[in-house]
Amino acid sequence: MKQTLVTLTIGQSPRSDILPLLLEHMPEEQIAHAGLLDGLTAAEVEQQFAPQADEKILVSRLQDGSQARLSAAKVEIGLQSKILALEEQGYQIILLLCTGEFGQLRASNALLLEPDRIIPPLIKSIVDSHQVGIVVPVQEQIREQASKWRHLSKVPCFAVASPYLSDDDTLSAAALSLKEQGADVVVLDCIGYHQYHRDFLQKLLEIPVLLSNVLVAKLAAELLV
Repeated sequence: MKQTLVTLTIGQSPRSDILPLLLEHMPEEQIAHAGLLDGLTAAEVEQQFAPQADEKILVSRLQDGSQARLSAAKVEIGLQSKILALEEQGYQIILLLCTGEFGQLRASNALLLEPDRIIPPLIKSIVDSHQVGIVVPVQEQIREQASKWRHLSKVPCFAVASPYLSDDDTLSAAALSLKEQGADVVVLDCIGYHQYHRDFLQKLLEIPVLLSNVLVAKLAAELLV
């Protein structure tokens, strides 16, 4: 069977932490994987993609399990080159494994699935007028979330817990702080969160917990033929 879909992470591929979740919704033989940081050492990642002061920050996972803090502007430039290269290789669907907000990414012929364009309107349609609490990986991202979630009926509240570095206690504290702020729906807004995090928090909070990567994976699966 031809591989028609390729996942593109801003980190290193394959994303072993996310792959089991994707494979719950789509056949493995139809999926290929690519990463912006493939083949780079941690030092090379730092040299090429480290954020400057006051720059938008994205985070991703390296193959050794460590968390990399990346300049969003540099990532977007690199992703665009990767997208064009993947198109030339014949992939028909490119699934971006990052929930960061990008403004200029494009594909000439392939269908480019960008979570930041899909998730916010989908969440809005699901939660209606409920108070949304959003968990993000690093503190710096909270300031940048206003634009992304501007169409929600109520201004969301935020908490920080990295899917790569945080233990259960940190994740619990973040989620409980959202509930204290009035959240009755929680969104785990990073590709690195997975089903364990969702199940753990839903049992703890006893309110709906939505996982961005599950929503995107289910959509991508519908496009495979």
